[in-house]
Amino acid sequence: MDFLFQRANCSGQQSAAKCSQRRLHGELDMHPCFRRLYAAIPDAAAVARTTSTPRSVRLRRLRIKKTKHPNLPVESDATPEGLTPDRARALQPLRGVREVVDDTGKAQEQVVGQKIYLPNIIIRLVRNHTPPGQPYNPYEATFRLPPSMTKTDLRSYLSAVYGVKTTAHKTYKRAVVGLVEPFYYPLAMEDMSAEEREQREDWLEQHFQIKEKAALTRIEMLRLQKGPVHKLGAPTSRADILHHLAERRAVRERAVEQAKVEMQTERQVERQVEEAAPTA
Repeated sequence: MDFLFQRANCSGQQSAAKCSQRRLHGELDMHPCFRRLYAAIPDAAAVARTTSTPRSVRLRRLRIKKTKHPNLPVESDATPEGLTPDRARALQPLRGVREVVDDTGKAQEQVVGQKIYLPNIIIRLVRNHTPPGQPYNPYEATFRLPPSMTKTDLRSYLSAVYGVKTTAHKTYKRAVVGLVEPFYYPLAMEDMSAEEREQREDWLEQHFQIKEKAALTRIEMLRLQKGPVHKLGAPTSRADILHHLAERRAVRERAVEQAKVEMQTERQVERQVEEAAPTA
């Protein structure tokens, strides 16, 4: 079966002398008409590949797909197409296929649902850059993307989630996408009159408090940039801190002494009242 592993490379461009010379040396054992023109490998090659496969890999394949191809010979684990189980599983378009045993004990393939974790990214639609005096181009859309996102990811995202067909993609600090159908940016204040723009700004301020949030953000940024603010009169040096602690201790001791005097005075008054009371 050695001739199964030899390839005939005698093309029409080679001379007859070279072909005859190679036949004399035993390099061509098959006639060109009997060359294999299909992708499947012969059974002997499949058996040889299985034999050369590590034992741990073969055991794993048998454990994962024990009844995948029960009609195949024992010496080969190749599929009818000549692929290994791992390669056949990689080329399978349907993912999440598992063997599930029903109540009758019969194993059958079933598509089992799996959790899919989407990336935590933000894709922001912004208004197209329109130079002064030129009309808005509705056949383009501009997006702000994270640096890890590619053109293919953006095209797949727009097609799968929103069904938007795109024609071209340009990325430089922002992604400009060509659209098949026109799209106008909704409620663009650049295209409104002065009265409509004022009404729009009032509506946004009434519902979202944009100016108030901007003012609070500015105050917070100033506070963070300025750093911690010390209170006026607060001690800063070690001597001032010790002096401040001594003053607070003296005030506390005076308050305790005053409370003690008041309690003694009240007890004396109670004793005098008890002594002045007539005895029965």
